[in-house]
Amino acid sequence: MGAWDDLGMPRSSNDQPPSFYVIDGVWPHAVLAADAPVSAYYGQHLARNLERAMSSTGHTLRSLGEVTGLTHSTISRVVNGKVMPDLGTLARLEAAFGFQLWPGPAALPPQSPQA
Repeated sequence: MGAWDDLGMPRSSNDQPPSFYVIDGVWPHAVLAADAPVSAYYGQHLARNLERAMSSTGHTLRSLGEVTGLTHSTISRVVNGKVMPDLGTLARLEAAFGFQLWPGPAALPPQSPQA
């Protein structure tokens, strides 16, 4: 695998919120723009994982906030693709559920074949 630049990932300070790159459908199950950075795909998969985790455990934004010490609005912004969480937020969410939410390389967009 090449450098992050090879994957189209700009410096994080240049990234827009993940949901910015939606071109069709409803977040987090939407189609992303062809030029969306890798971080948008990670944010989308993380939002899907968080949405599923909350549904399967019966957590609401407020109940998850109470368990994690995060505000319900912070959790909402992550679920809705308005922000990428920092490591502390991600760690609190994963600790509350007891399993990994971060999607890892599975979130990488499909690469078009190189000529």
